[in-house]
Amino acid sequence: MKREILISGDQRETRVAILEDDRLVELLVDRPDNKRIIGDIYLGRVEAVLPGIQAAFVDIGLEKSAFLHASDLLEPEDDEEPEELADVADLLDDESEDTPAEAGEDAAPVALATKRRGEGGRREVGARRAVPDISELLKKGQTLPVQVIKEPISTKGSRVTAQISLAGRFLVYMPYASRVGVSRKIESREQRAKLRDMVSRHLPPDAGGMIVRTVAEGVTEEHFRLEIEALLNLWNKVKRKQHYVKKAPALLHREASLTRALVRDVFSAKVDGLWVDSKELMGDISQYLEQIDPELQSRVHFHEDPVPLFDHFKIEEEIRDLFKPRVELPTGGYVIIQPTEALVSVDVNTGRYTGKRDPEKTILRTNIEAAREIARQIRLRDVGGIIVCDFIDMESRANRERVLQELRTHLGRDRARTRAYAVSELGLVEMTRQRVRASLWASMTRDCPTCTGTGRVFAPEVVTRRLERALRRVAVEKRERKLAIRLHPEVAIYLLEEEPKLVQTLGRQGQIDLELRDDPMLRLDEFRLMSRPAGRDVTELYAVA
Repeated sequence: MKREILISGDQRETRVAILEDDRLVELLVDRPDNKRIIGDIYLGRVEAVLPGIQAAFVDIGLEKSAFLHASDLLEPEDDEEPEELADVADLLDDESEDTPAEAGEDAAPVALATKRRGEGGRREVGARRAVPDISELLKKGQTLPVQVIKEPISTKGSRVTAQISLAGRFLVYMPYASRVGVSRKIESREQRAKLRDMVSRHLPPDAGGMIVRTVAEGVTEEHFRLEIEALLNLWNKVKRKQHYVKKAPALLHREASLTRALVRDVFSAKVDGLWVDSKELMGDISQYLEQIDPELQSRVHFHEDPVPLFDHFKIEEEIRDLFKPRVELPTGGYVIIQPTEALVSVDVNTGRYTGKRDPEKTILRTNIEAAREIARQIRLRDVGGIIVCDFIDMESRANRERVLQELRTHLGRDRARTRAYAVSELGLVEMTRQRVRASLWASMTRDCPTCTGTGRVFAPEVVTRRLERALRRVAVEKRERKLAIRLHPEVAIYLLEEEPKLVQTLGRQGQIDLELRDDPMLRLDEFRLMSRPAGRDVTELYAVA
């Protein structure tokens, strides 16, 4: 599969696009006013401890306090199965879908908790993971270092963990762990054992734990030695800064920039090329590659063409369309993607594609196309949380399984952790995708001031009925004798064409001199009542419904 990375940036915005077989599959946007904080380490101050939900709120200097769950205070369990630490995601409860699939992936290294303590806080080896009473571990006003694992989303603050982890090119260092694990994506047992031994030889006793990342296959022992040394030095700097900080909250460590994190986590020999249109970013990337992997320098290209980089690769139109709810499929079907407060709903339709003879084959083909596109769209839009997919009903169980397998196969390309469950009795596929930040839809758009985010406004006939009720209230009050009615042009046209005598009748009945005016500055479902001749707005006194 052909893979390319495009980086377009200036002082106001940096955009990163990842292409697979010339199709856009991932878009990352970084702006000065909306910096990414995943992976940042803070010295936080406990503001409140809530035993009822086994959590605490920690002030880390952001607008809202961060959420810290009791499970995020635990250390990895030291059991008999080495593979249990193979991937950071495997250290989590099955229900935790908001955590990166691999430590360090997507610039979000996280080593979360799974340890049970016995008397005196010692570990009970082999015991089942358990969550301690948070009120015994934390007190209000206490300070502790925490790492951001989930950015603020909507009305919620960020989520943090006390289990710090630092990501390198080939390794993830976990100061509070005690094992060397290997990513599950490296399947060969011999290779896993070899990598574990190479790392273990250079990791000082009691220095913590390491996870060998997927890109480490084929890496020499010298590379491991240098990276272990660099990660240990970085952790020592964090500890020294913590020691000298006089007051919490305070920033102890800033995670790598978007471009550096992307180069570290994604750019490898499996990527055909990386294109940059900024000389400043080009210099930064080249300097960083010189430190971590000089052999990749030949795959980095500077875009000098006067045609903008994203236009050259013809992806601007795709970026514009990713906010539309409707996505067309190759054979004529389409998918509707609608985010809601609780979940994201996805509906599949055959559209103009009707096939030739066999309806089941027509539906199967549409569903398979939809499965591929759904996997791409949720990755491209960075949709997270609960997702419910309503595929077209199929009678054959084998066909349903085939569609589900197609969906899971394409979800496997996603760097975020995903899980798709079996088709339900209602014919729905429920799935989850880790959510560590707001989706592109949430971060790059805002609610419409007219519809307040509903996507709907009152129809002209409904606005007319509201106006009629307001004018009847004016007639009862008998305080206004001359009014100017200001309406959106579309509503004014409706009144003149569909109910031309309404205003005249209401004026006569209420003994009010009414004057109708159109105002294109008003919202479609808004009207104003202006007292004449002073021009005083009296709308709020009468327009209650």
